[in-house]
Amino acid sequence: MSDAPSVNEEDNLGFDILAEADAENNVPSDQGYQVLARKYRPQNFEDMIGQEAMVQTLHNAFDTGRIAHAFMLTGVRGVGKTTTARILARALNYETDTIHKPSIDLSSLGTHCAAIMEGRHVDIMEMDAASRTGINDIREIIDGVRYGPGSARYKIYIIDEVHMLSTAAFNGLLKTLEEPPPYVKFIFATTEIRKVPVTVLSRCQRFDLRRLTVENTLKLLNRVCDAEGETLAEEPLTLIARAAEGSARDALSLLDRALAHAGDDAQSLDGDMMRQLLGLADRGRVFDLMELVLKGDIPALLSEFESQYNQGADPSVILGDLGDLTHWLTRLKFVEGADKDVTISGEQRRRGRDLSDSVSMRVLARNWQVLLKGSQEVLMSVNPKAAAEMVLIRLGHLADMPTADELIQQYEKASSAPASATSNASAASGASSVAPPSNSHQQSSSQPISQTSSQTSSQTSSQTSTGSADTSPVTSGPAGAMTMQSNSTGDTATAPQPVFQAQAEAVPGIRLESFADLIALVQQNRDVALKHALESGVHLVSFLPPRGDQSGRVELRLAEGQENIAQDLTKKLRLWTSQQWIVSLSREAGAPTLKSVKLDALEQRQLEARQDPLVQAALKSFPDAEIVAITDILAPATVDATADISDEFSDSDSELD
Repeated sequence: MSDAPSVNEEDNLGFDILAEADAENNVPSDQGYQVLARKYRPQNFEDMIGQEAMVQTLHNAFDTGRIAHAFMLTGVRGVGKTTTARILARALNYETDTIHKPSIDLSSLGTHCAAIMEGRHVDIMEMDAASRTGINDIREIIDGVRYGPGSARYKIYIIDEVHMLSTAAFNGLLKTLEEPPPYVKFIFATTEIRKVPVTVLSRCQRFDLRRLTVENTLKLLNRVCDAEGETLAEEPLTLIARAAEGSARDALSLLDRALAHAGDDAQSLDGDMMRQLLGLADRGRVFDLMELVLKGDIPALLSEFESQYNQGADPSVILGDLGDLTHWLTRLKFVEGADKDVTISGEQRRRGRDLSDSVSMRVLARNWQVLLKGSQEVLMSVNPKAAAEMVLIRLGHLADMPTADELIQQYEKASSAPASATSNASAASGASSVAPPSNSHQQSSSQPISQTSSQTSSQTSSQTSTGSADTSPVTSGPAGAMTMQSNSTGDTATAPQPVFQAQAEAVPGIRLESFADLIALVQQNRDVALKHALESGVHLVSFLPPRGDQSGRVELRLAEGQENIAQDLTKKLRLWTSQQWIVSLSREAGAPTLKSVKLDALEQRQLEARQDPLVQAALKSFPDAEIVAITDILAPATVDATADISDEFSDSDSELD
């Protein structure tokens, strides 16, 4: 190893120490291939990359003699927790011909260094808590601490994945961990620091090993490539550094795989080969995919996804890259220098800045939410490709849709705009179709409903037959319908309207003078549930229409079993009439329900019908016959005017029949 090319002597110091140790212990060089993650494991603190804060703390502690009796090392997988524990054990037991105290300077190989780094020293006990989790395993430690070290300065217990210990094991260790003998040190390592009891954490000096940055990972990969005598291009190394996600072990394992794939010609390994090897999507093609998403071109979007999938890109990775790009585009809007990422080429930075300037923050946030939820769907799906395509279709479909705040702005703008000729015609049409006659409050409950419906039919027919070129009738359809407006030239313009806007402007300027008018308004808006509740579930106590600045008031008593409709009725009256209403509940008896009034009227009509001589003769001739329904014979014009009302009450009449 000492003959291998290197950047400088200091960078390969740890590698030379390991080779020297192998030579002293007569380890044959042809014993078998050793993976890079083990071969280039750091041998001293200077070899550790990206952990400067921890190294500085330990350096000062050793210089001042403030060495803790227990250490807790935490961090993500592959960041170097176990390696740090061994280096720390080596530093605590460091001894040469001239040095006889713990030292952080491990520039030369000490008496116990080789055995400690190889995990075979008699005084350094390594325990895997994932396989030895019980109290009996801890009892062995408790019994062992009573005896001093055999040859080293300290007896050191290294417990890896300490969070896997059982509750009883933790409790059994507490007393010994708090007051161990002066010759005993504990070093714990874990990836799940939150699973470690606070009683244990409070007895340890904690070090959080940082995730390696892309720059630090590239530095490590270049050092290893130089030591191996291999030359790789910058792009594949950058892809490896990104895929490692801050783990040094993952980075070296991926480099090992890349070198094995390249064979004897490592220089032939380019970015495309590395993407196929890692199952990644081309970063440039991810930009293409994002542009198609923002354009809403779903056919081209699915075609590009299919092409990347056929080239070996995993569906979850494609969505993950889209999410990363969305996050980066968002950072470009707020973080200065976010476009200086070393893993992104100059052309991609230019495209990123253009995309970030052209798309709004609202769209980026919406796409992020869809991708976040869609990635989980892909991972849980039995068909990841189909699930990913559905997510992309969803994104493309949302591209040309307004965001929620844009819809609200449209509504507020439409509400505050002055009334145009079109809105005036629509308001006049809506007012005439529901305005009750002046004496409607003196009529029975069914009379204003018939009269209102008749006015609606006649007004609609008159608008259809007499509409002139200057008139712009507005047709309000169901939720989500289009508003049709005719201009002076006879052409038809189409504009989408928000759902709630169509409902709010459907019947402006309505005046209600009686409870019967209220029922008619509910019927016109086709709110079947509310209409049924008002007819059969409430007793009217009082009805006061709005006058001037005073709100309209409706006082009701709920029938037995009827749910409270006061709040719902208040909101809908304000929406439909553009006036203030207060609907309250009362304990007073109030008037009979409209349904009971109608039943009494029908019973009275049946009684009158039975007294008719012709009916009595028919019942006498047919003893088993019953009076099922009573129909008035009306003039044709009257029948046409009441046809719609008959349809509306067909359901309630069927019950009475």
